[in-house]
Amino acid sequence: MRQIFRIFALAFIVMLTACTTAPTKDIQVDAEADAKASFSGFKTYAWLASAQIVNDPEGQWEPRNVDIDAEVQSIIDSELQKRGMTEVSTNPDMMVAYAAGVDMTTLGLKENPETKEKLLENIPQAALVVALIDADTGYVIWIAEAVGEVQEQADEATVRARIDYAIKEMFRLLPKN
Repeated sequence: MRQIFRIFALAFIVMLTACTTAPTKDIQVDAEADAKASFSGFKTYAWLASAQIVNDPEGQWEPRNVDIDAEVQSIIDSELQKRGMTEVSTNPDMMVAYAAGVDMTTLGLKENPETKEKLLENIPQAALVVALIDADTGYVIWIAEAVGEVQEQADEATVRARIDYAIKEMFRLLPKN
């Protein structure tokens, strides 16, 4: 189960991590917030159990030396702490959850650079969803998703950079009120 999660996280990292050298144009980010939630009132958080990650039996997208789960949690921790929130083990204001998934069989149209003709091709996709949940009510107060193409055989730096990019872009959409 943990290995499946790592594979999923890695795929997500491969797809979503970005830095100046990692490609990120394919990563699409969106978020929704509960209009009634006052985000300035949330000062503490705790982690909800992590979701499962898809299996990568053929080793197509997961770098061997990357702990995707740890990467995702570390970046989310950093983003929440930048907003003045503190992780606690008891009585949090909100819970943090995330899930990632990869579909290695996704089909899509890709343009041939020489002919400009669009052709149907396999374009593996990965997605990461992050949710913040009001600990008192159990309602989701903010949810964000990042979706992008899996960067097959990407190196560790690229995977980490794409994950970093995706999560930071998601948290730019977190209301400050």
